[in-house]
Amino acid sequence: MTFKSVIIACTALTFAGAARAADIPPAISAAVTDASRPAADKNRDADRKPAELVAFAGIKPGDKVGDIVPGGGYFTRIFAKTVGPSGKVYAIVPQELVAARAAAADPVKVIAAEAGYSNVSVVITPLDNIKVPQPLDVAWTSLNYHDMHTPMLGPTDMGAYNKAVFNALKSGGIYIIVDHAATLGAGDSVAESLHRIDPQSVEAEVTGIGFVLVEKSTLLANPADDHNARVFDSGVRGKTDQFVMKFRKP
Repeated sequence: MTFKSVIIACTALTFAGAARAADIPPAISAAVTDASRPAADKNRDADRKPAELVAFAGIKPGDKVGDIVPGGGYFTRIFAKTVGPSGKVYAIVPQELVAARAAAADPVKVIAAEAGYSNVSVVITPLDNIKVPQPLDVAWTSLNYHDMHTPMLGPTDMGAYNKAVFNALKSGGIYIIVDHAATLGAGDSVAESLHRIDPQSVEAEVTGIGFVLVEKSTLLANPADDHNARVFDSGVRGKTDQFVMKFRKP
């Protein structure tokens, strides 16, 4: 392969996902527009582009999905309606967070108890030893990977964590990571101070344990973000430059 062909291949890898995400399957459209979603969640859709991201991940009816560090359950609800009654969503809550709040009040436990979300189960587990009852089609973590490099979640043994995700997926299963981009070369040095992480370091960590990088998407890219502000600062909140990566378990 020539140097020129390598560049062309890398360019295709980087941008292919964003182009294909334009076609939203009906199950995903219905999940995003579902009347049971809270208004506060829907108000974030313009910035988070959930329909396009879930389509990029390839989530479909019948799938088993692991929502890792689900937070308030923004994506948990969408996954549940997308996979439908024949599918399953495991809201994977880190054991590391449980001590900091009442487990009974965890937002995803509330969701799992609601009518229409019986296909959601909450799994409380150490991040470096994730186990779910059945192999996953898709493992997903959004805006939390950087936190695993901070005292908030350990910091987590990232090799053990990524290997646990690998083991939880079926052969050919997909692993999606969405996070706030840091300056290239920063590694995880600003994970706590800015809540950002260098996408190149994420790619190296994940592929280093056996995952294959399939695609990257520019759906949430923002060239106006200079990567130097905390993600909670008013000038950039909700508008950060975010990377989206799709990995596959061989």
